[in-house]
Amino acid sequence: MTQAITRKSPNASLYETDFLLWTEETVAKLKARDFDHVDLENLIEEIESLGKSDKKEIKSRLTTLLAHLLKRIYVNMPQEFNGWERTIRNQRTDLELALMDSPSLKTIWNDAFDIAFRLALRDVRDEYEQKGYHIPEQWQFSRDIEAMLSVKFWDD
Repeated sequence: MTQAITRKSPNASLYETDFLLWTEETVAKLKARDFDHVDLENLIEEIESLGKSDKKEIKSRLTTLLAHLLKRIYVNMPQEFNGWERTIRNQRTDLELALMDSPSLKTIWNDAFDIAFRLALRDVRDEYEQKGYHIPEQWQFSRDIEAMLSVKFWDD
């Protein structure tokens, strides 16, 4: 049996051909203070992507949290309450952990909330308004971080 051999371009960098090895070598060079041989261009790109990834995670988790809060508050389907509340708890925990790891993410909270609410509202309306449930156009409750991470808005 013949195995296919992957041919690599002679000009391909380690970054392109073996990312894990590239990261290990980059860390070793940084620890050794061998800054002249660090692949700065790709290192900068990777660090930038980490920040973008954290922002995306906040928006995604907030969207899921808001969608389930909207359902729990406005959709009277008691058989679904436990599942929605479990998702609410899980998203709150993950949001809290992300904000603990990177407190500066709090600076994007309001913008993230606006985007997340618009997306959550669209999805929940698509699914439940045709079944006769009305979902308000605006969030009717506190949107601050502490409230979003703890308040049972459906008990109000």
